[in-house]
Amino acid sequence: MVLVAGNYCPEVAQKCVEHAKEWTKESRRMQSAKDRGEQGRTTASERCLRYEEPSQCLSKQRRPMKFCVDRYEWPNQAGELPRFLVDWYEAKRSCESVGKRLCTETEFNFACEGEAMLPYSYGYERAPEKCHLDKPYRKRETKLRPYPKCMQNPACKAQLAKLDQREPAGSRPECRSPFGVFDLNGNVNEWVELPGKEPPNRSGLKGGWWGPVRSRCRPTVTFHKEHDYGYEVGFRCCKDAPER
Repeated sequence: MVLVAGNYCPEVAQKCVEHAKEWTKESRRMQSAKDRGEQGRTTASERCLRYEEPSQCLSKQRRPMKFCVDRYEWPNQAGELPRFLVDWYEAKRSCESVGKRLCTETEFNFACEGEAMLPYSYGYERAPEKCHLDKPYRKRETKLRPYPKCMQNPACKAQLAKLDQREPAGSRPECRSPFGVFDLNGNVNEWVELPGKEPPNRSGLKGGWWGPVRSRCRPTVTFHKEHDYGYEVGFRCCKDAPER
């Protein structure tokens, strides 16, 4: 695991100075509605190509944080494909089975952006060559089963193979946060815990995946409930740092 320690800014201002061309006015309106949990489908996901430097901390005080986080997506092994088709409950159980826990939303933020509050784990400009993102979207034809059951079903397994665009953990050396954590943007979405929420709303998704989506450090998708799973959804674990 990697030690993450420093002072975290709870409220950040990050100004996008160049959006992807397909990000239309209607797309912005629909994305805003989707972020608020309202019904709607965007015609193009909001993707910022470049941010103004530096990010600004709007909070009066920063919060000291110290914790450990997996260097790679579960199963936290360099060179292995990350697990996907997993719901929040399974992710939580998996972390607890090895003496860890799911990361919280703020822990993911800090592990990804560092004290500089970077929009992307690697800097201020979107870089598909650095992290595994912006691959063409492949439409899912039928509902998939959770991973173990899908692997036992020939039709589900065949469709999953068509959709799967994962890369082995750590494949891109530059997809690395200021603390040395890999693949926090892109590859697979990652489950986190939202402290203070009640079931089934304790679940959030962070970091984005390989498709043409936001794939930044701060945004959190909150409309997927704890029982949801998807071919683009995985996780990693955190743990309290030792006292010494």
